Amino acid sequence: MRVFIANFGRENYLWPTCLAQGTIATLEAEDERPLRLAGDRDGYITLVTTTKTTTAGIPPTRQVASRWFNLAGILEETDGDVWIHREKGSLWWTTSRPGAPNVTLQQAHKPSHPSHRVYVLHKPAHPWADRTKSGERLPWRALHPEAQEFLFTESTLQQLSEDNAAYALRLLNGGDLQPWHDRPAWQVKAERYRRNPVTMLDAKQRTIAQMVMTARSTASHANGQEVSRTIKNKEVAFRNPQEFEAYVALLLDAQEGLCNLTGVRLQYHGIEEDPELLCSLDRINSDGHYAPGNLQIVCRFANRWKNDDHDENFQRLINIVRNAAT
Repeated sequence: MRVFIANFGRENYLWPTCLAQGTIATLEAEDERPLRLAGDRDGYITLVTTTKTTTAGIPPTRQVASRWFNLAGILEETDGDVWIHREKGSLWWTTSRPGAPNVTLQQAHKPSHPSHRVYVLHKPAHPWADRTKSGERLPWRALHPEAQEFLFTESTLQQLSEDNAAYALRLLNGGDLQPWHDRPAWQVKAERYRRNPVTMLDAKQRTIAQMVMTARSTASHANGQEVSRTIKNKEVAFRNPQEFEAYVALLLDAQEGLCNLTGVRLQYHGIEEDPELLCSLDRINSDGHYAPGNLQIVCRFANRWKNDDHDENFQRLINIVRNAAT
């Protein structure tokens, strides 16, 4: 039995229908579906990265496009898997049932173009519940800080790791969670949260602000002048820190919280477990500037290893390492 975290379209607009009908849902653009059904992953990725944008209006990365290619297939194949969704302070869950999804073609929600249409896939599931099997409610605030972190995701239809899935199942069954809570790392996380109750959203915003501050400082020292004047030299192509932070926030969501070079899940300041996995803002073209289209968010260690190398060459080397490991 697998366990997935579900996000249901832009602003979770599919959620009311899923809740009312007892379904799990995802979207597939009209021109993407034929490529996915034909198994043309490369063609799909090329189409998505060159012609599409995320809900935030940013072109998706190859990492994200590759994940999108699998979403409809995951939905079609799920049977007997547990699906979890956070909504308005509560945790909801269901179990997928056998049967093909109901597929309808309709106008996209808040489309970027009047002719933009999408297929909406609704997979049969059992009625959604916001209580454990023993009848206890599942308020988000009552969850252990460690559980909040792995149950919080920007990704769509994200599968939990084996250990996190086991915890989630024990939680939904109303079982004893103490074996996890007694782990030293979990105790450290709980004590840190007790002393400084930083939420995932707070940590994410703090991390965004830290990345922007670091970038502006780097540009300032590189030019030997005040940050407020760097835009004239096109080192920082944003009018002010607020505009810069807004763009980085959209970029982080567009990458679905994943390192754009390695695919590793990024961590946030204040709740990180490994400083090497903290978010780091990187210029894709190291000779270019801090400007829209030339920025990506990567793990701190990946940014350090890449240094001034070209993005394409570094990704080539990462792929060599990845292939050697398999």
